[in-house]
Amino acid sequence: MESAGNVGAWWRRWLRLGGRPAEADVAAERARRLRVLLDAARAGFPVAPAAHAVDFSCSCDRVGCPAPAQHPLSFAWQSQATTDFDQITRWLARDPDANAITPTGRVHDVLDVPAEAGRLALERLAESGIAAGPVAAVDETRWLFFTTSRSPQDEDEWWTSELDSHPEDEQDEHPGLRWHTRGSYVLLPPSRLVDGTEVGWVRGPDHPLPDPLRLLDVLTDACAEIGAPALGEQWLIR
Repeated sequence: MESAGNVGAWWRRWLRLGGRPAEADVAAERARRLRVLLDAARAGFPVAPAAHAVDFSCSCDRVGCPAPAQHPLSFAWQSQATTDFDQITRWLARDPDANAITPTGRVHDVLDVPAEAGRLALERLAESGIAAGPVAAVDETRWLFFTTSRSPQDEDEWWTSELDSHPEDEQDEHPGLRWHTRGSYVLLPPSRLVDGTEVGWVRGPDHPLPDPLRLLDVLTDACAEIGAPALGEQWLIR
């Protein structure tokens, strides 16, 4: 049984919040989500709003959406993406549950690998003294290693790769390593998937972006060695 003092403290808090502690929790969660997105924007990651989960399906009106809660809201996502704090804040104020994507091939590329391969690669990078840069975990299956982009301003110098991944690709087309560059995008924390899991930072966006070629061999070896079992919760930072 709760003591009278504990009950009194709870009651005073309830009155201070206007009798609606649940609403205060919602406000705190929305503030946290905005803060995480603004941290990414502060690091230079362009942000665009994305669809979100609604009752285990997608908020978009597409029947049989092939990527529920994992695609931009607008076909103009590449020009819409921004680091402007005011614009990002307006988007979330208008749609507080919206997920977010960041286009690749402009500021950064992303090397996308199975979760356990990513964990092994991160350990090996640390042992070898190679900085990994920002890393995010999507669901319990994939890790995203953010790197500098290999898509320069000079279009003639841009080169393609068999590992290139684009939004229209089937997920099993590159089951091991996927390289998101020009014309692609990835989800940003704190997006949520339809099963309720959240995209989270393993290493935050404030870490400097490394050269992708410095990570590629380590990630490729890890993908060859390990499949894609579940991600350990201890690797996510909150």
